[in-house]
Amino acid sequence: MTGEDLRSLVRFSKQPSIRDSVTRALRSAIISGEMQPGRVYSAPSLGEHFGISATPIREAMLDLVREGLVVAMPNRGFRVTEVSASDLDEVTELRLFLEPPAVEKATPLIPESAFAGLRRQVDEIVAAADRGDLVDYLSADSDFHIAILQYAGNARLITLIQSLRSQTRLFGLSELLERGHLTSSAREHHTILDAIESRDATRARSLVFSHIEHVRADWSGDGEEPVEVAGAADRTGSLS
Repeated sequence: MTGEDLRSLVRFSKQPSIRDSVTRALRSAIISGEMQPGRVYSAPSLGEHFGISATPIREAMLDLVREGLVVAMPNRGFRVTEVSASDLDEVTELRLFLEPPAVEKATPLIPESAFAGLRRQVDEIVAAADRGDLVDYLSADSDFHIAILQYAGNARLITLIQSLRSQTRLFGLSELLERGHLTSSAREHHTILDAIESRDATRARSLVFSHIEHVRADWSGDGEEPVEVAGAADRTGSLS
């Protein structure tokens, strides 16, 4: 292969993937409630909506199957996952075990040069919440949390947390917006980042723990108390 051919290959590899774009769009539609839990969607009908063939739709849906957002229905299509209150309890419990200590570990490792970008991400989260843009909110929220967690240095942990976060969003972001709770939840990110930037790892861990608890109390909209997790009383302690 000549150098000219290689340069062409590099340029091609940087082009955006249709599959990735479709996966992101479908994920956002599911999480925001535009695609309804329990309903079956066929690849051909979704392909017509996007103006593309059914093939990248099927590929994207298989990615979402692995995330637990949809279930493949042979010869029918894909059914959007319905999540029960007990499912939410389990997902929330796992997030409480994983995310706060990961943020605590990451806090002293984040370079000073990263904070300006992280602050812009938080501003994007709040701005999206203020204007009621659920898709942008979800994207900015996920980008911020993953940007923090990457400094913990565990790629598998990030993949697992991304999946868990997606599953909790199935509980109706639109209802949270309608009840006027989305903006207050968004602004908590400023407080979390303040603690991280001041290198207060213990406080950052505690704030993230409290933020995740809202998944059970606020995001579900059922008025129940947050799930109790073993060791919760020690949630502000140091990472062992």
